[in-house]
Amino acid sequence: MSFSLEPTGPHSDLMGARVLGFDRATETVTMAFEVPSVFVTGRGIVQGGLVAGFLDEVMGWAHVLATDGAEAPLTLDMNMTLLAGIPAGPISGVGRVVRRGKRVVFLEGELHDEAGKLLARSTSTAMNGPRPAGR
Repeated sequence: MSFSLEPTGPHSDLMGARVLGFDRATETVTMAFEVPSVFVTGRGIVQGGLVAGFLDEVMGWAHVLATDGAEAPLTLDMNMTLLAGIPAGPISGVGRVVRRGKRVVFLEGELHDEAGKLLARSTSTAMNGPRPAGR
């Protein structure tokens, strides 16, 4: 691949996003994140809208890697289920391409704690589009 496997940009840096691996056969990416303490509410868990950002990132990278960096999805719709509170610290994510058409791609994502416990899951419908230059 002729592009960086590492997420770039201020949002990726803030989430501590790193690609751990990509399975081309299943179009599945595994990522690591470091949840910053500033995302945590008074309840001691990450605010729900910010959880969506981690899920969007892992689903997006599944599509980016599946297209060898040529495309990046533009989210049209996202459904998220929060199964457990997410504290600050390390989490992992798994994102996969479910189906890709000429104009639309369907994605799934999951977030897990260090012990492998499922914390959140999501589905997304996105538009295919060229990956922005320099990304």
